[in-house]
Amino acid sequence: MKFSYNSRQLHKALAPWVFLPLFLSALSGVAYRFSKDFLGYSRDEVHWLMSLHEGEWLGNNGELVYVILNSLGLLWMLFTGFKMFSKKNSFTKKVTKSEAKG
Repeated sequence: MKFSYNSRQLHKALAPWVFLPLFLSALSGVAYRFSKDFLGYSRDEVHWLMSLHEGEWLGNNGELVYVILNSLGLLWMLFTGFKMFSKKNSFTKKVTKSEAKG
């Protein structure tokens, strides 16, 4: 129970910090693929989008840190979000079953 409460609090605290890098990576990745495949731009013309996506603009060490933190942030948000979601669903299932009996 305590881990559940702590993970919920950490999820809530980290969400604003994790959102922007993940949103930037998702948006630039989709824009890169869409521009190449559907708009016909060459790889060189849209490389700046891939640079944003991978964090190249932070330098070699910064790129590595950006990718690792982005990955860990996404995994943490998925793990804690799934735990909260599954607990919420199991609670509503228990309530509806007990209401059906009563």
